[in-house]
Amino acid sequence: MSDPTRTSQSTRHATGPAGAAARTPAAAVAPTSRHPLAAAFRTLITVAALTGLLLAALGTAGPAQLLTRFTVQANIAAALVSACSAHRAWTGRRPVSPRLSGALLPFLSLPALLHYVLPAADSTAFTLPAATAPGITQALSHQLLYTLTPLATLADWLLLTTPRGFRLSYAWQWPAYPLLYLAFTVAFPATTGAPSPTVTTALTLGLALCALPLITIGIDQVRPAPRLHNNRISPTGIGPLK
Repeated sequence: MSDPTRTSQSTRHATGPAGAAARTPAAAVAPTSRHPLAAAFRTLITVAALTGLLLAALGTAGPAQLLTRFTVQANIAAALVSACSAHRAWTGRRPVSPRLSGALLPFLSLPALLHYVLPAADSTAFTLPAATAPGITQALSHQLLYTLTPLATLADWLLLTTPRGFRLSYAWQWPAYPLLYLAFTVAFPATTGAPSPTVTTALTLGLALCALPLITIGIDQVRPAPRLHNNRISPTGIGPLK
């Protein structure tokens, strides 16, 4: 199979503008495809996550201890990955690896499910600590970290990315860190400042950590492709110009 980045023997010794054009790889002159709307949306995800983290820090007596909570760690990762994705979409570079962007979905979904569906597990280290003075600050931080950021990340995945980008190997790679974190909270509960989860709660968390990646990968295999607008004058495959 020929390598498109290499030049043939006849064009290697060509001179002048024609020779320079013949020796230039096609990838070097391909137009970049910028997505400003996707960049703006992912910037908003970054702002929402950082704002929620700031409000959570203002509403607790020990802001440094927040770094030990899984919700905070997941939203920090969401802010970093979304900022990088926004930059790549704005500049037309290749998107962030699905291994990283897809991991945000189960990471952000688990604390939200614990907060809204399993109130008994809401006091674990996977969620935020109770505020010293519950009020508007705590309510806003909860809405941003448990609702807006996870839903916005879900919408970004469903509406702004192509399907079938997740591999089956992600099903065991994504839960690796949350499962280690769960084991750490069971063995050293004082480190996170949260009570050790009960056996039932720990088993429920473990099952959820293993099920969420499988559900995400399964949905990614069957969901329809969004209609993404790009700046190419022709499709990526070989064919006539559009």
